[in-house]
Amino acid sequence: MAKAKTNFTCSECGAIATRWTGQCADCKAWNTMVETVVDTPGVNRMSQTQHRSLAQTAPVLSLADIEAIDVPRFGTGIEEFDRVLGGGLVAGGVVLIGGDPGIGKSTLLLQALSSLSATRSTLYVSGEESGAQIALRAKRLAVDAKDLKLQAEIQLEKILGTIADLKPDVVVIDSIQTMYSDALTAAPGSVSQVRECAAQLTRVAKQTGVTIILVGHVTKEGALAGPRVLEHIVDTVLYFEGDTQSSFRLVRAIKNRFGAVNELGVFAMSEKGLKGVSNPSALFLSQHDSQVPGSCVMVTQEGTRPLLVEIQALVDTSHLPNARRLSVGLEQNRLAMLLAVLHRHAGIAAFDQDVFINAVGGVKIAEPAADLAVLLAINSSMRNKPLPRGLVVFGEVGLAGEIRPAPRGQERLREAAKLGFSVAVIPKANAPKQKVEGMTIVAVERIEEAFTKLRELD
Repeated sequence: MAKAKTNFTCSECGAIATRWTGQCADCKAWNTMVETVVDTPGVNRMSQTQHRSLAQTAPVLSLADIEAIDVPRFGTGIEEFDRVLGGGLVAGGVVLIGGDPGIGKSTLLLQALSSLSATRSTLYVSGEESGAQIALRAKRLAVDAKDLKLQAEIQLEKILGTIADLKPDVVVIDSIQTMYSDALTAAPGSVSQVRECAAQLTRVAKQTGVTIILVGHVTKEGALAGPRVLEHIVDTVLYFEGDTQSSFRLVRAIKNRFGAVNELGVFAMSEKGLKGVSNPSALFLSQHDSQVPGSCVMVTQEGTRPLLVEIQALVDTSHLPNARRLSVGLEQNRLAMLLAVLHRHAGIAAFDQDVFINAVGGVKIAEPAADLAVLLAINSSMRNKPLPRGLVVFGEVGLAGEIRPAPRGQERLREAAKLGFSVAVIPKANAPKQKVEGMTIVAVERIEEAFTKLRELD
């Protein structure tokens, strides 16, 4: 009997090699090469898997002749979830949602499907839990799931048959790593199985117009498990963020072909499941009886939503040969750069000081508009003097000491004024042409000018 043909596939990037190596030649990851069977002796490979296009062959047209039509959406009944999706689900769209175990992925999707089942045909496919477990969760969440169809199955062909028979509008696959296809001999969760199952489900979604939501596992580094092509296949990629010990959860859109990326949905975990938070800025602001040193409030932009976040800094004399630099919620390397700018252009040295930075509430800020708030918080902690009450800031700080503008400055100012902030230190390029009611605008061009203006406010 002929020996089965095998190759080795990287579980991180999906690269294929003919022999095992300790390190992947493409992504340089160690111990990620997994042996997979390519051909089974005596079986025609072409009969196992049929690679068909997503649609019939279309004629070649000029782009100007194609009519641009807005994609119709339908809501899930959960406002924060719809916001992250860009306004709701799209017929024929494929959504991939990932996050740490126990963070609330299945809970959120069960709530969404229960709400959708009142007006649309829905199907929940579970590969990790039995029907009794899901029914118990639905009872605990007190959701109306009488019209929700459930199937506990992991074989792809049976799932596709169920979709063809029921013709549901929305299908949830929980999770894609548990699914397997008979066309492949690899184990469920392997790179080839995840890639093949995702491709087949995407093909069905595009051909029939059914909306499919895939739940994905994450690695210990926090990235979605499986081949990177998984994120390229789907239309929308959502990540759950937050600590499982905390009652708050953040859902962020990393990719969205039908809406804005970096949209943020904020949820609170309760006994009845995940509830949307209408005023998320309150989560990221500490409640102090009086102003404290080292605290500065900034306005960050998450997609189309401005959020007020408190940046806290603690500067203390270092007792080590090398002073520590620790940043939680902000980029660590950027902190070192900002300290160098602070020394060079403002004359404030921190080479012998331990500097700790924290973004309150567990939010992760990736945009550089937090630079000015970080420097003001550090200076406040070093002087042991609080910043003026009602102060809000934003702005990017360059290596030359200049303060660069941030996008959507007017929306940031309006959000701060709505929450009662009375003084804003912002880049001069973001200065509004019309006065913002109830707010004093201090527009600055350089970091040393910002410190001078703040001393005048004191």
